[in-house]
Amino acid sequence: MDGSGLGVLAVGLVLCFFGVRSLHLAVATSGFALGWLVAEPLGASVLTAFLIAVGAAVAAWVLAVLVFRTALFFVGAMCGGVIGAKLFGLLQQEGGSVVLAVLFVLASAFIVGIAVQRFRHGVLALACALGGAGLALSGLARTFPEVLGFLRYPQVPWETLVATAGWLALAGVGWAVQQRVVRDRQMSPD
Repeated sequence: MDGSGLGVLAVGLVLCFFGVRSLHLAVATSGFALGWLVAEPLGASVLTAFLIAVGAAVAAWVLAVLVFRTALFFVGAMCGGVIGAKLFGLLQQEGGSVVLAVLFVLASAFIVGIAVQRFRHGVLALACALGGAGLALSGLARTFPEVLGFLRYPQVPWETLVATAGWLALAGVGWAVQQRVVRDRQMSPD
């Protein structure tokens, strides 16, 4: 059992279930997730991936604060980057092309950022849920590599199918929880 995955799992679950509750929380956890999920498939050590993830979280938060007018686009782009990184990890074997990974993540980030800016909290909740679920599954895979390692790097088609189904199922539950939070906030007299 690798204990380093527990922290990644915790950050992923926070993003998955509570990301829409606070833009600051969504930005910081998405930045962490993006840094981790980009560093991990490129063969970074746990410490290096953690430092990159923390740096990405801080950079994401500072940038979001500085770019308040486009915060929804930026938060959506960060979550989109996380989604793109997870998709890339599911579709590409470990040690794939760095250039292809960066292009895939940037394209995903841009598309989701535009969608969040246009459609607001409903799409933001979905992006946070997908990003957080992806990070949580990567944390589980790192914590229990003998049993769940395929959640990070599926090697055969059935592993890819199971990892994708698990990702979408956890994201669906996270999205439902976040939709309830948004609905409760809208109904609140505050």
